[in-house]
Amino acid sequence: MSVLEKTLIKIYPQSNAARKAAIAHIEQLTMPHWALGDLLDLAVDIAGMMDNPRAQINKKLIACMAADHGVAAEGVSKYPAEVTVQMALNVINGGAGVNALASQSRTDVKVYDFGIAGDMTEVEKSGKLINKKVGNGTDNMVAGPAMSRTMAQKSVENGIAVAEENSDYDIFGTGELGIGNTTASSAIATVLTGRPAAKFCGRGSGLDDEQLAHKIRIVERAIAINSPRKKDALDVLSKVGGFEIGGIAGLIIGAASQHKPVVVDGFISTAGAMIAAVIEPFTKDYMIFSHGSVEPGHAEMLKFLGCNKPLLDLKLRLGEGSGAAMAMNLVEGGLAILNQMATFEEAAVSGADK
Repeated sequence: MSVLEKTLIKIYPQSNAARKAAIAHIEQLTMPHWALGDLLDLAVDIAGMMDNPRAQINKKLIACMAADHGVAAEGVSKYPAEVTVQMALNVINGGAGVNALASQSRTDVKVYDFGIAGDMTEVEKSGKLINKKVGNGTDNMVAGPAMSRTMAQKSVENGIAVAEENSDYDIFGTGELGIGNTTASSAIATVLTGRPAAKFCGRGSGLDDEQLAHKIRIVERAIAINSPRKKDALDVLSKVGGFEIGGIAGLIIGAASQHKPVVVDGFISTAGAMIAAVIEPFTKDYMIFSHGSVEPGHAEMLKFLGCNKPLLDLKLRLGEGSGAAMAMNLVEGGLAILNQMATFEEAAVSGADK
């Protein structure tokens, strides 16, 4: 039995008993019924995920996964491929947006090499870059599959390993780095939803109209050449995906197997979440969607996953795990209400008239 298969058998839906107990407790708190709205829904979700009506979260981790994409050679990004390495080093050195926001929410950030093109051995020796490399970047998906099926499964299993190696954390957040990864994510969403590529292809790093039209054609060509099977997530991942996208899917699967929440970042992370959900639908029970991306089609991707309203809508499009880092504040807020707010009886406050 493979690592993936062994992990999948540990996944089951949220605990209804814990959810009901959390709801019953919240209904006794000193406020009008459900006066904190979505924040209370979030608290109930986490109680169900962790099978604990008074769930608590102490240690939080953003796992930032980096990889290069062969399709970048087609000019689908405003930035050259070497920016993947440069941005990975920026996150490692604490200078990126995700670092600032994670510091504010007291969330740790770790950077993982899932497929950076080139030798990162010297950086890995520092202990600040963790080797989960599947290959030196994917192949160009307009010339054939982005990777082999074996590599696709390996990327997912390496993501599972990230969750297992960090089992002392109570909650995970997804993050990513990789020039060309909005193109791969658009292709994944196009295949899995059956909607046109133009629905999902956005301006990414700042494409103009002509460059955007080119990006759409590249996604359409890659899908036509590779004919990915939408019901087979590993086939989709292998043909039009990326190593870090597989890693994100694996992290979500690993979190679900530990019955822990995973905060999904933006557009690319949502593509990884879609892969995870096709592999095992119950993983959706453990996903918290941090924000709505500016990238077109993100709302359609969230709808595919059963989410009509993410936690935040701030026109974010940075990636890295930045939105997930921000959403950790809301996670803590919901659980603070669950665990710290007094009941009417405890506070000697009269309840509402029946």
